[in-house]
Amino acid sequence: MTLKREEIAEKLAAVGYVADRDLATALWLMEFLKRPLLLEGEAGVGKTEVGKALAAVHGAELIRLQCYEGLDQNAALYEWNYQRQLLAIKTREGTGENADDIEEHIFSEKYLLERPLLAAIRRERPPVLLIDEVDRADEEFEAFLLELLSDFQVSIPELGTIKATSIPRVVLTSNGTRELSDALRRRCLYHYIDFPEVDREATIILTRLPAIDVALALQIARMVAAIRQEDLRKVPGVAETLDWAATLVGLDIHELRQEPEAVHETMMCLLKTHEDRARVTREVTERLLGKVA
Repeated sequence: MTLKREEIAEKLAAVGYVADRDLATALWLMEFLKRPLLLEGEAGVGKTEVGKALAAVHGAELIRLQCYEGLDQNAALYEWNYQRQLLAIKTREGTGENADDIEEHIFSEKYLLERPLLAAIRRERPPVLLIDEVDRADEEFEAFLLELLSDFQVSIPELGTIKATSIPRVVLTSNGTRELSDALRRRCLYHYIDFPEVDREATIILTRLPAIDVALALQIARMVAAIRQEDLRKVPGVAETLDWAATLVGLDIHELRQEPEAVHETMMCLLKTHEDRARVTREVTERLLGKVA
């Protein structure tokens, strides 16, 4: 049963993910059209969390493929358990069994190691397949993905074509480190996730930290928004905001402007490079605190 857009937003909120109207629409279209969804945006905006939350909403298994430079089909699709195959060969060597029979035995399901892509199409219940940071993989791997995303089947030379038992819900994420191909984009729905606006980030804080003061959550969201406007090497994401909020709650701080020293000292939760730490001086912190109403 396809959830309505409003229901998707409500169910995401119930598992701790606060989605805006556009993302809820994208997820509804993904479900309605049975198409993969490509989420693009800066690191830290919550793209990966969408896949996790979607699995929680549907009570589905989350299967994650973390992409990286040099990722190949074997690591993503399947491998043979070579150690067990060698052991089986040695065991059968003295039995008089012919080579063809041995080969047929060792290249069977018993010795197949599923990797994320193969696992995702062989589940009885549709899982959520999260292909994370697809832009980190190369063009050759991206081209390999096209067949899977189009037909949801893969070819294993020793076993033949394996068709999907169920069609997974597929979420791809990209940080935009390289341009993805038109062919991949055509096969996917697309949504760009930006850093949340102040009110939504405050809501995210309240959702994840129910014990926090509403006023403090809003102050933190405004402060983080101001920090993101600075010339930083790595802009803090939502996860960093939540870490900082939890830290301030742990220090029993209720008003940022009354605790400028503690605010500055805990900036390590937000600023993750030496350059950014040096750039946000105490004077900068005090200036930004002036923007927190």
